[in-house]
Amino acid sequence: MGDRFAHEGEAQLASVMEANRMGIPVYPVWNKSNREHMIIGTEPASLRREADAAVRALGWDNAYFVDADHINLNTVDRFLDASNYFTLDVAEHVGQTPDAGALETFMREAAAYIGALAIPGIDTPLTVNETLLQATAKQYLTAVIEAGKMYRYLAQRKGADTFITEVSMDETNEPQTPVELFLILFMLAQQGVPAQTIAPKFTGRFNKGVDYVGSIAQFEKEFDEDLCVVQFAIKTLGFPDTLKLSVHSGSDKFSLYPVIHRLLNKHQCGLHVKTAGTTWLEEVIGLAEAGGDGFTLAARIYAGAYAHYDELIAPYATVIDINRAQLPTPDEVNAWSPEAFADALRHDQHHPAYNPHVRQLIHVGFKIAAKMGREFTDALKEHRKIIAGNVTANLLHRHIIPLFPSVTHASMTNPRS
Repeated sequence: MGDRFAHEGEAQLASVMEANRMGIPVYPVWNKSNREHMIIGTEPASLRREADAAVRALGWDNAYFVDADHINLNTVDRFLDASNYFTLDVAEHVGQTPDAGALETFMREAAAYIGALAIPGIDTPLTVNETLLQATAKQYLTAVIEAGKMYRYLAQRKGADTFITEVSMDETNEPQTPVELFLILFMLAQQGVPAQTIAPKFTGRFNKGVDYVGSIAQFEKEFDEDLCVVQFAIKTLGFPDTLKLSVHSGSDKFSLYPVIHRLLNKHQCGLHVKTAGTTWLEEVIGLAEAGGDGFTLAARIYAGAYAHYDELIAPYATVIDINRAQLPTPDEVNAWSPEAFADALRHDQHHPAYNPHVRQLIHVGFKIAAKMGREFTDALKEHRKIIAGNVTANLLHRHIIPLFPSVTHASMTNPRS
């Protein structure tokens, strides 16, 4: 759960607590990337304070986590004290030529899998040959070695048992096949990285804050097989039994939620999902619904995002699809009613006013609100009740309930599962 302006921690946690009362054992992970801290002008310690305060205020007595999101060796130090969850981002190392010695070691040890690799739950054995091993190593081995360096640095500085390790492989051009996912996990095992979550790139488009674009049938087949691969890796490669898939940009992939829900229930396993910017969007919706000065402020945020389109889109170009011709002008938005603004932004695909292009632009436009400083955060306080209601309802009813099956068996009562 991302909370860029650190005002919705209690509202977010309320959704998690209600889910647990309903028999859905989910645990909160508050996340914020170094880039977001830099844009907003905050420090990692502020996210820890927000999480701790929400937990105290609502009396949450179970596990919770503060994620140093998408960190690397250049940025990790500022997160060491505040975080107990680290998303190791090795995207910039994907595709780099691996060290000859490391490549030789991988090829020698992975040769045991050459042939037909039978994984329980996958109908057809996976085909592994030397060509595949070479290609996978050239694409991912350097990145995995970098993940190993980061993990060992964290383990030395914090203690290996004090944090959760996630490895992010989602920011690549092509999705990983199930056999490639297994080989990546094999590389992580070689590097001694006891990952508890792995974020592969799935087939299709996972754009920020809007629904999935792609073949649902193909996603279902690959996701099912990926879950089998994860269970196989736990049994054969020594990973913690809490190893799970992580779906990045997972918020609002509503067409996939029934598939994921069904497969989690089938495999009786866990999942990590990032809903990140969803909360920021609910803040803007709430301001618009408040009317008066709240609506005016929301309209100004849109106008600023519209004016700085190229600047805001650039860092997110691979996870945004906006048709600029479908964006209303700021003058048009100023003439809207508060309800019309909220209807355009809220992710209700059945509503005729819903505009995914407006939603994506606002999603990446939090920099505009950050520049407003206290004017914006004071508005969040003034309209806290309506915003908090939106935040809680959005996470609980649009995300948690449709996504996660309720669980009663004992194996899922572990906070880290």
